[in-house]
Amino acid sequence: MIEIKNLTKSFNNNLVWEDVTFRIDDGDTIAVIGRSGCGKSVLLKHINALLYPDSGEVLIDGENIHALDYVSQRKLRQKFGILFQGSALFDSINTFENVAFPLRYFTKLSESEISDKVMQALTYVNLEGAAKKETSELSGGMRKRVGLARAIILEPKYIMYDEPTSGLDPKTADEINELITAMAERLNITSIVITHDMHSVLQVADKVAFLDEKKLSWFGTLQEMKNSEHPRLVDFITASEYQIKSNQYT
Repeated sequence: MIEIKNLTKSFNNNLVWEDVTFRIDDGDTIAVIGRSGCGKSVLLKHINALLYPDSGEVLIDGENIHALDYVSQRKLRQKFGILFQGSALFDSINTFENVAFPLRYFTKLSESEISDKVMQALTYVNLEGAAKKETSELSGGMRKRVGLARAIILEPKYIMYDEPTSGLDPKTADEINELITAMAERLNITSIVITHDMHSVLQVADKVAFLDEKKLSWFGTLQEMKNSEHPRLVDFITASEYQIKSNQYT
């Protein structure tokens, strides 16, 4: 379980958000939504202590990640897998080696064991035939899937997705959304999805956190979001739906 308590962050006296409080229960997929610049990715970086808050705390299974020493913090971070917005693959090595990298860095597995785990992860993301492909040969959607295979290779308890469908065509975006759902169900992973794509939210989320006006403006289940009359949330959803429909005809 992840507990975010009274979190406040600013940069050079410019407030990003304040007093953000919510809980992510084990097994849930939570979507964090909001306009560009509202601090969605900043929040994500606080959850695994890539950034530190001005005040408040983030508890990972009861441990305040920002209060830990370097060694303990690094160990706790191994509970997380991350799919970066740009996939963050190494261009100089092939698909297999990209996925194998965390195993080589964090474990003492044999080459045979590494090979088995990498091929299993690639099978999960439907890329079992792409192990020898160079990064330059991969499409945008394939890069995302390789990034996801690498994110799950250490069998994390939590996966964080930073704009997982950004820059993808609708069909490929749907494939990534299906994989997010499949990973949550197959591996019993708790997922945090940073996105402004309401189509993705409707496909993958159990709960939704809406960042707006420098605070957590709304939090609830997907069904509660659909029925909500919160004016700023309704405006955001309506604008997103209009954009989705417009993109279908462009």
